[in-house]
Amino acid sequence: MKVYLGSDIRNVAVVGHAHCGKTTLISALLHAAKMTPTRGRVEDGSAVTAYDEEEVARRTTMSNAVAFAEWDGIKINFIDTPGFHMFVHETRAAMLPAEVAAVLVNAQTGIEPVTDRVWKYAAEVNLPRVVVVNQVDHPKADSRIGRQRMIELMQEKWGRQIVPVQLPIVDQIGFHGVVDLVTMKAYLYKPDGDGRGEVGVIPEAIKADAKAAHEALVELVAEGKDELMEEFFSEGTIPEEHLIGALHEAIREDRIFPVLYMSGLRNVGTDHLLDFLKVYAPAPTEREPVAAHGILHSMRSTRVNGSGAVDLQDEIVMRKVGDEEPLALYVYKTMTDPFAGRISFFKVVSGMMKTDKSVVNFTRQEPERLCHLSIMQGRKAVEVQELHAGDLGAVAKLRVTLTGDTLGDKSHEIFLEPVAMPEPAMTYAIEPKSRADEDKLAPALHKVMEEDSMVRFFRDPQTNEFLVAGAGQQHIEAVVSKLKRRYHTDVTLKAPKIPYLETVRGRAEAQGRYKKQTGGHGQYGDCKIRMEALPRGGGVVFANDIFGGAIPRQYVPAVEKGIRESAARGFLAGYPVVDIKVTVFDGSYHDVDSSEMSFKMAARLAFRKCMEQAKPVLLEPVMRVEIETPDDFAGALLGDLNSRRGRVQGMESAGAGTTVRAEVPMAEMLSYGTTLTSITQGRGSFRMEMDHYEVVPPVLAEKVLANAKRPNQDELEE
Repeated sequence: MKVYLGSDIRNVAVVGHAHCGKTTLISALLHAAKMTPTRGRVEDGSAVTAYDEEEVARRTTMSNAVAFAEWDGIKINFIDTPGFHMFVHETRAAMLPAEVAAVLVNAQTGIEPVTDRVWKYAAEVNLPRVVVVNQVDHPKADSRIGRQRMIELMQEKWGRQIVPVQLPIVDQIGFHGVVDLVTMKAYLYKPDGDGRGEVGVIPEAIKADAKAAHEALVELVAEGKDELMEEFFSEGTIPEEHLIGALHEAIREDRIFPVLYMSGLRNVGTDHLLDFLKVYAPAPTEREPVAAHGILHSMRSTRVNGSGAVDLQDEIVMRKVGDEEPLALYVYKTMTDPFAGRISFFKVVSGMMKTDKSVVNFTRQEPERLCHLSIMQGRKAVEVQELHAGDLGAVAKLRVTLTGDTLGDKSHEIFLEPVAMPEPAMTYAIEPKSRADEDKLAPALHKVMEEDSMVRFFRDPQTNEFLVAGAGQQHIEAVVSKLKRRYHTDVTLKAPKIPYLETVRGRAEAQGRYKKQTGGHGQYGDCKIRMEALPRGGGVVFANDIFGGAIPRQYVPAVEKGIRESAARGFLAGYPVVDIKVTVFDGSYHDVDSSEMSFKMAARLAFRKCMEQAKPVLLEPVMRVEIETPDDFAGALLGDLNSRRGRVQGMESAGAGTTVRAEVPMAEMLSYGTTLTSITQGRGSFRMEMDHYEVVPPVLAEKVLANAKRPNQDELEE
């Protein structure tokens, strides 16, 4: 395998809405570059970047995959990304190792919800974008007038920097060529051929359109540079050799977003896209220095938090992407292979990486040795001896390294901040089907979590259920299917139990007397307690107000234990009782028959009597919810939140989007992900976290209590 310098590498994230043809396009590009003998197909699982068994079964990309093409002296690394909104967090992660995003737009439908979302992701990180209108061959693709309208719609949504650098050649035999508006040459293709075109004559029918489009392109390119504007006004145009360099610079600086046309399925326009990426896409070495956090030696003991990040000091280091810089690697993806084990995908941010090199994981402060350095062609690893700054590589069987970690030379510690992942939006209870599945569940899920940082697995301490959290229902269902296919672990998904609590609104006093006489010593305990409500978050407070030795000192801890055990058992429906103060103020004892057990039982009886009198109520968790939606759907979302007993706390507008903040009971949010997708056509997203507890309305409380198990008297005497 040839070694490529950073200046001869192009890293391209292929992004767009689901089923716009990203995987098929990459297969066509690899075939045109003669990297594969045939064009892979998604339908039969032969596509290079569709190798996961779950993705093949569902015919949709669910995680990032990497492939490379060697083309005319350069290497182009493609990152295939998901387009289904449930997995779009993977697409966001693919932005960091790339220098350009190829944004695919379906010629039949135009801009779709996820297309717009990933465009915004790229804008957030100032990633240059190339618009590729795909599936131009489809019978339902728009006519010439429709295509012009599509450009206008893209300009309305994404800015006037959207400009065609090609025109498609579509006639009675269909889509079979493109006109390059820079060189003003036509490239003609044989549909379903090898993807390599021949230079031809621009058809008379589109000559006028091509001339007008060329002039519009030249004018937009010239706007960014004074010397080009002078040349444009004096000459009426810009020479081709100047235009090529100026267009490359404009794309790199996000001043122009070029539009190309092609068909990945019919292999039309393929080689021209490869040529375009070679000439106009920025190389890694052209990007601005990368901003990283300098990790001081005093931070060696910093504990890594649960998200994989560290607490950073305010020391920013600008690291240039070049071989002469110290070595730094960023791990942007982790994959578990049944044969090779855990494979870490990384980008060489700076320096030069050689195989069998020892490095330090700066995130976890652990040494690692990178043996058998590789570059990935889908699932297949191609071994290399070295990788230069800007290249993408992979290595198997690292000890502690996970996605988001930074590695490098021990003497030049830096930390690249990982891509911020949204919090999981939906949680389900997960239950193994057999004892064997129970033993395998935790190890299997932890391997899934290494691959997908959106997955969470934990045990609810209150309900004692195992819970799995993810981006939505389909995401969690895919995790369950992967557990079965890959790790042979069968589980059942259930809606999680709501962690209700109980409390009181009033004040009460009661006496609990436990007296039991059998052969020999009997049991005698007697206590009087007072119960009163505390503010939210008060927990369970126990106070001793005994005077004159009514209850001997050694038995008071037993009374407290009985109170706390009863509070944990609950009264109304078996949920823990909180926010109460219980004071023991009187009682009696027997010199022979009293014991710790008898006073504990007496306290339980007194607790139950107090709960009956102190106006017990049920508490429910209320979530703090933040919803992002296009303006068009804000009204419908507010109506839906009202129907869920939600209280809107505020709204903010940013561009064409609205952020809604609200407080909504957890019980109303279990299925919200599906509803939000339906209302916003997949363009909305939300995150939520626990905020506080509130009293459940009486009508709803009756339904909860009817389905709950209430502690009975027999349980008191266990």
